[in-house]
Amino acid sequence: MPLSPLVTLAQSLGLAYASGISPYSTVTLVGLMERAGWIGPLPGVLGALAHPVVLGVAGTLAVVEFLATLVPGVASAWETVHTAIRPPAAAALAVATAWHADATLITLAALLGGGLALATHATKLGLRFAVDASPEPVTNAAVNVTELGVVASLSYFVWHHPVAALLIALALLILVMVVVRLVWQRMRQLLRRLKPTLKGSVSN
Repeated sequence: MPLSPLVTLAQSLGLAYASGISPYSTVTLVGLMERAGWIGPLPGVLGALAHPVVLGVAGTLAVVEFLATLVPGVASAWETVHTAIRPPAAAALAVATAWHADATLITLAALLGGGLALATHATKLGLRFAVDASPEPVTNAAVNVTELGVVASLSYFVWHHPVAALLIALALLILVMVVVRLVWQRMRQLLRRLKPTLKGSVSN
């Protein structure tokens, strides 16, 4: 039975959202879930995600990313570099998801998917810079595990309840945006309070 355009678009944007967090984890988890029979069969060219070579490359990069983002300083650098990687990768996955649909829907999937991934990545980047201010790996690890849980949940539910999964993801994105803004406001206030003390210490 052919999928409705709304469902196809929701699936495309769901994968784009997850890719805005980590395209490597998204590809790995979707491919593994398809091979395990938890989802799928994946539509059109998206079936390539379950290929052993694709899974091997994506899985290796996902592990490298997880380990790199445990290290304060390295995490921020990694996230900054991926500003040029995640949105295009997300747009490509969105297009692959909608490839069986008409040209209009494919174009919408590319445009909206890339934009959503950019918003997701930018929010994650702000959160990572705030978390990276702490010199220990515990908070980084907690964020890593949380992100992996979000990607895994979305990678599964976007195929079973696509519209609901996307709406929940968007609500979560808005919530994280608000939290990031509050954290940065709090950090600026703290720095303003510490500035006179720091100046006094330097002058002494």
